[in-house]
Order: sequence, then structure tokens, then C-alpha cells
Amino acid sequence: MLQGSIVALITPMTGDGQIDYTSLQNLVDYHVRSGTQAIVAVGTTGESSTLDTEEHISVVRHVVKYAAGRIPVIAGTGSNDTAYAIELTQALANSGVVAGLSVTPYYNKPSQEGLYQHFKTVAESSELPLILYNVPGRTGCDLLPQTVARLAEIPNIIGIKEATGSLERLQEIKACCPSDFLLYSGDDGSSCEFMLQGGHGTISVTANVAASQLNTMCQCALAGDREQALAADQPLRALHQALFIDSNPVPIKWACHAVGLVANGQLRLPLVSLAQDKVPELERALESAGVKVGE
Repeated sequence: MLQGSIVALITPMTGDGQIDYTSLQNLVDYHVRSGTQAIVAVGTTGESSTLDTEEHISVVRHVVKYAAGRIPVIAGTGSNDTAYAIELTQALANSGVVAGLSVTPYYNKPSQEGLYQHFKTVAESSELPLILYNVPGRTGCDLLPQTVARLAEIPNIIGIKEATGSLERLQEIKACCPSDFLLYSGDDGSSCEFMLQGGHGTISVTANVAASQLNTMCQCALAGDREQALAADQPLRALHQALFIDSNPVPIKWACHAVGLVANGQLRLPLVSLAQDKVPELERALESAGVKVGE
């Protein structure tokens, strides 16, 4: 069972927008050193929406190669096109990843039955364990607890990344799903309390740049040590917020470059670099978290 701090890894790029595999290896090594419990490669934060299929599969396979068994890797395998989600899931099923992370179909706005049939069809196309990903703020649809409960009956659907930020939603899912169904926060700002209330971990943007600090918070929260967990989370709170002053992953790519983890903060259109007037807030948040710009 994967618990604790799981990083939603950025996909570093060269100045001309190609995959920067040297920086990618540096990131994997950083997370191994920092105690991160697992890596999600090519999820939303990894710019899955603008990587083509060959790049998507290549990045995941390279992360597995660089991890070399030192840290588990989860692959982003979701799409708003069920057939394409199946293609990605099948292509990565034997790549060395331990699971796929499958986002709710964005833009289409399917019904709850449509969501159920989508995930059921994807899960049944492969033996790869799947983690559902509910992020209605980005996708325009909400995977409700009753539908999650139905999906939890499918043997290789093993958990959910719940990014509504609602602790009430956590309790609703807990009440209707098996006790071994994995519950991950997808909202850094509420992830500490999420784990204190019975969640198993967080799939985190903040972990990209404050990996050891986030791991400490997670370990305290999972141990049920509320005082120490909140104390560890307090310095991170401004960073949790500042990393969303622009669309993810714009701020986190700037931050990873600013602290020397990657060669640059290049993004692919339609995303553009962080506006200069937003830089001071992010710099202050990094400093508060104990992350030094320029290191």
C-alpha cells in the first residue's frame, strides 16, 4: 500500500520545448534522497494534455528507468477519450509502473453512469491497478461518492485522488468504500487534515520543490500526531497557496527552476511563464517553507 507523500511530478523541458531527460533524472534522484514515497509521472502537473503519445510513454518509461526500483512510479493514464485512456493504460501496463492514475473525462461532462462506464471499461482493459482522479475544478465533472463506491467493487480499481479539498467528501467516500480502498488528497492545502482524518496520503504539487518538508508532515499525520503534523505543515501553507497563483504547473515549474532542480521552467503553449508581478509572492512562500531560491 502506497502511503504518504507522492509527488505529482513536473515534466522538465528544454528551451525549445523538448523533454529534458537530464533534468528529469535529477528530479527522480531528488525525490529518492528526500524520502518521497512514490512518483506520479505525466499527470496533470506533468503536462499530459500537451505531450503526444510517444512523449507520454517515453517520459513514464524514463522515470521508471531512473527510479531503478528505489521508488515506486505511478503513470498518468487518463483521458477524456475512453479509447485513448485504454491505449495509454495498455501501453504502460508492463512498463514497471505500480498503478495508473486516471482522471475524470474533462470537457465532455459525462453523467455519473457515463463516468462509471468509462472507468469500468478502462479498468477491464488491463490488469494494471488504477487510481481514480477527481478534480472537478479542472474537468467540469464531479465523481460522486456513490459512483466511487460502485467503481471500488472492480478488483483493479484500488483508490482515488480526491481533489475537491472537501473533508466532508473524504468522510462520504470512507463511509461507502471498503477499508482497503486508498484515499489520496489532491489538494495540498487540506492534505494534512485529510490524512489526520483517515486519508492514506497526498499526490502533491508542493512536493516537487519541498519534498523532505512534505514527507515529514505526511509521516506525522499518518502516525496520528496532530500537533507535529500541523507544526510541519504550517511553514508550507503559504507555498501550498502560492503554487496556484497561476494555472498549475506554471508556478511549480518556475519554482523548480528557481531552486536549481531543473535547467529552466519551460512550458508548452497555451501555458506561458509566470508573470513577473507574481514572482515576489512565490519567492516569499518558498522562503517561508525553508526552500532557498538559487540553491
